[in-house]
Amino acid sequence: MAIRKLLRMGDDRLYNQSTIIKDIHSNKTQALIDDLIDTMRHYGGAGIAAPQIGELQRVFIIESNNLSRYPNAEPIPLTVLINPIYEILSEQQEEDWEGCLSVPGYQGLVSRYTHLRYQGYGRDGQMIEREVSGFHAKAIQHENDHLNGILFPMRVEDIRNFGCDDSIWKRLYPKQSYPEDRKQKVRKIWDFD
Repeated sequence: MAIRKLLRMGDDRLYNQSTIIKDIHSNKTQALIDDLIDTMRHYGGAGIAAPQIGELQRVFIIESNNLSRYPNAEPIPLTVLINPIYEILSEQQEEDWEGCLSVPGYQGLVSRYTHLRYQGYGRDGQMIEREVSGFHAKAIQHENDHLNGILFPMRVEDIRNFGCDDSIWKRLYPKQSYPEDRKQKVRKIWDFD
């Protein structure tokens, strides 16, 4: 288990298709999952995909419990999803602000489908299948995009709706100060080494 260095927007590895994982139970796959969980939690993300740490494998993690970045998001239990697919259940889309560990310090307004069914394998090799909506559905689409070489700014339709995290926060929550823990997490990601 290790906290891995995050790739940031501009790194060519983020724009590639990931490959299917053939051996879920291998030590390499299990270590990758541990590293994804540790890295996501260290940097305070609601999700992370393998390409974000330089591994072009079809696996991502989502989890949301009281994250300051998404104060209105419903909780999502820790979910490991290997070789995921999803089916759109409603053509209705909703715009919402997104951020990303690979685009630190920025947010953008992105339109996502509101209702979907997804499936994939958990780290134990058992099939996971869920029907979800709201923030959970948006998180699935966001992380799945990473597996296909897409970062959220590529989905922002109007550049005026893309900007620095703290400035967007002031637009969205004018009576609340920008969370100190967010400042610290963004600083960690931007730490050049």
